[in-house]
Amino acid sequence: MTTPDHPGPLDSGRLLDLLARERLLAIVRGRDPEASARTARALVEEGVSLLEVSLSGAGALSVIAAVHAELGPAAVLGAGTVLTVPDAEAAAEAGAAFAVTPALSDGAVRAVELGLPTLVGAMTPTEVWRAWEAGATAVKVFPASAGGPGFLRALRDPFPSVPLVPVGGVAADQVLPYLEAGAVAVGVGSPLTGDAPHGGDLDALRARARAFRGRVRCFTPEEQGAGPEEEPGR
Repeated sequence: MTTPDHPGPLDSGRLLDLLARERLLAIVRGRDPEASARTARALVEEGVSLLEVSLSGAGALSVIAAVHAELGPAAVLGAGTVLTVPDAEAAAEAGAAFAVTPALSDGAVRAVELGLPTLVGAMTPTEVWRAWEAGATAVKVFPASAGGPGFLRALRDPFPSVPLVPVGGVAADQVLPYLEAGAVAVGVGSPLTGDAPHGGDLDALRARARAFRGRVRCFTPEEQGAGPEEEPGR
């Protein structure tokens, strides 16, 4: 539904452009909805505008709706951990601009059907290809810590057309190696947010946000070489 307060979802092309420009997707998952909203606000104030609010956190849908209403286009808010059809439908209703899933779930399929750009979780080459064929805007390589930048680089060889976003245990000093390995962006949760979504230190959060953004600024697309090629048959 498109209303003045909920301007509707991005399309896949625009989300990919934002991922390629910002290079950093912050993941907010907290036990305290108000603290999660404060965390999102602080991240946006520090220049981190792409945010995923995980549905496994407390009151995630209310956090998405509240932050969307407060910040408007300053924040691009997605719903994470979308596992079921009701998850996808509730995320769209709350105003999520995109969806993120840990696997090729029923929720991932429904999010694609609803027109939400979707980052679909995968780990193996077979999973990566199935996620892409299912309509993923980009494939979330999860958990990235299981393979590191070298594994992501290996995935890029057979799948040069598939935008890859490593998520799971990405520390600040790994941002540049992942981007150099061919990631279109990195997704970062607790290494960035720390205890802030649970009511913790916002000053420390801001310092970490500046550190992560500093790492991103060290990267230029030329270092990556050729980016994702034209989508085959999509």
